[in-house]
Amino acid sequence: MSILNFGSLNLDYTYRVPHIAAPGETLTSRSLEIRPGGKGLNQSVALARAGARVCHAGLIGEDGRILEEVCRESGVDTKFIGVSDVRTGNAIIQVDDGGQNCIILFPGANRAVDEEFADRVLEAFGAEDHILLQNEISSLPYIIVRAWERGMKIILNPSPMDERLKECDLEKVWLFILNEVEGAQLTGMKEPEKILQEMRRRYPGARIVLTLGSDGSMYSEDGNTLRQEIFPAETVDTTGAGDTFTGYFITEYLASGDAAAALRSASMASSIAVARKGASEAVPEMEEVIRMLRERGSL
Repeated sequence: MSILNFGSLNLDYTYRVPHIAAPGETLTSRSLEIRPGGKGLNQSVALARAGARVCHAGLIGEDGRILEEVCRESGVDTKFIGVSDVRTGNAIIQVDDGGQNCIILFPGANRAVDEEFADRVLEAFGAEDHILLQNEISSLPYIIVRAWERGMKIILNPSPMDERLKECDLEKVWLFILNEVEGAQLTGMKEPEKILQEMRRRYPGARIVLTLGSDGSMYSEDGNTLRQEIFPAETVDTTGAGDTFTGYFITEYLASGDAAAALRSASMASSIAVARKGASEAVPEMEEVIRMLRERGSL
């Protein structure tokens, strides 16, 4: 069994600011850092550092070769990272003094993924494999259908939420991992329990993970719900916290089938990540997560 993460690869331009810029306001940033990013890359790094066997598929421009190196150095199989004649996707990120962020995405090569490229990648995978998807690449509806036809189990992090998701057959999704904002946008509900209830109604065969920021996370399957509190940490940068959570939850859940253990390790991993700068660079190794869980008496 392997995990194919068919996702985005970005260069992140992170500006440190006293507060998130308001409409019409001009701010002078304290610093600028250029780092590897993209939900796809971040989640592949998190999967690999958590111990999963992961292959990343996606497109970069000639200016994005460093992203392929970052994946490879983290233990990610990069044979399906292609080079497009379109510039690499990038993100403009504001991070304020409280560690909160605001992000603008330029899709670039991530939106150059076509059906031919998707077919070439998917030919190497089948019924024993899982595919992780986000909403930062093109051809997502096609990839979902083709992966499902090949018997792959589809894991979807529906971020960022936009109109393109309406073109996707979400009934084919095996596991949803989404935050409370995405859950509200998808279901029209605001309360976590109601979001889960509506998700179960619409997608009765799916497993659902709902992250709630400082209120922890929840898992729902067949009407049963688990809840996990956060592990408190000093917040430095929340940019990659959700992606860290996703990679760790998937790794533990696929390895053990224990949703409670998966929520626990994912929560600890994300708490470590928010105390560090950056996205993929902030993702901890599994050994550190285990050590911290033991120190907190959670193992």
